[in-house]
Amino acid sequence: MEKQIKRIGVLTSGGDAPGMNAALRAVVRAATSWGIDCVGIRRGWNGLINSDFIRMDTSSVSHIINKGGTLLYTARSEEFRTVDGQDKALGTCKLLGLDAIVAIGGDGTFRGALDLSRRAAEKGSSLRVAGIPATIDNDIGCSHYTIGFDTACNTAIECIDKLRDTMQSHERCSVVEVMGRHAGYLALNVGLSVGASAVLIPERELDFEKDVVEKIRRARLAGTTHYMVVVAEGAGSAMEISERIREEVGLDPRVTVLGHVQRGGAPSAQDRVTASRMGYTAVKALAEGNGNCIIATKAGQLVTLEMEEALQMKKEFDMSAYRILEALTNNCGPL
Repeated sequence: MEKQIKRIGVLTSGGDAPGMNAALRAVVRAATSWGIDCVGIRRGWNGLINSDFIRMDTSSVSHIINKGGTLLYTARSEEFRTVDGQDKALGTCKLLGLDAIVAIGGDGTFRGALDLSRRAAEKGSSLRVAGIPATIDNDIGCSHYTIGFDTACNTAIECIDKLRDTMQSHERCSVVEVMGRHAGYLALNVGLSVGASAVLIPERELDFEKDVVEKIRRARLAGTTHYMVVVAEGAGSAMEISERIREEVGLDPRVTVLGHVQRGGAPSAQDRVTASRMGYTAVKALAEGNGNCIIATKAGQLVTLEMEEALQMKKEFDMSAYRILEALTNNCGPL
């Protein structure tokens, strides 16, 4: 018979994402509805190592569903990667009487959770872990959608729409760098939404003449006098792209790096709803005896995946949106 879950810990780890607080709220309130105690672990896996925690109940997560960032703070922990660090974390779990951990974050967060679970099994503990995908890059292989992506897109779109006003007034070329070290989902969706002249993503090898220079030339021939180039940080430096445009086209581009502003702000409706559903489903899975799982989305539906198998999954980049962008900008100016 599976051991009944009496107390769970919840933490946020890695880069913050809008909607993390909504997920935290859902975990705490769902746990309370099942009669399960909840402990908030502050500063990610560091909190488990250093016994940095707070007792949580329904009132402690009131009025946070609309807040960006994370109430529990977040951090990365090199010590947790070691066996000694994991043993310290397990010591905290034993001290607090934690039967399970809900980890909200990205791929690194989940790998840390799986390592902790494996180490617990080696020491005879039945600690269970559940993961909730939250990263603005939308780059978790097992999940079609991650919490924070929609809000980050909307934030970038709002910034670029305002930037376009001044670029149009001065008839300039703008090169905007958005986040996405290994994934171009953010850049592509933002670029399509703002009608960018060109979008550069890490999933597609850059042909500068075809992908940038020729698109600017065609836009100019179509009567456009301002141009917008959106670059994912993993596809190249906006400064270097700007210099090449200056050298090869003769324009004087302006560079804007949106940076961490994309991680902030109140979460969108989509992120609040997704986070709430994922938080509830994670607690339900643990309460029903499922262990070591990730709550993911597939074709708009939530699914509970075995963690080890889920971490081996690869998400194939869907180039259909890029082909749409190509068709809409190849023979004309920006949208």
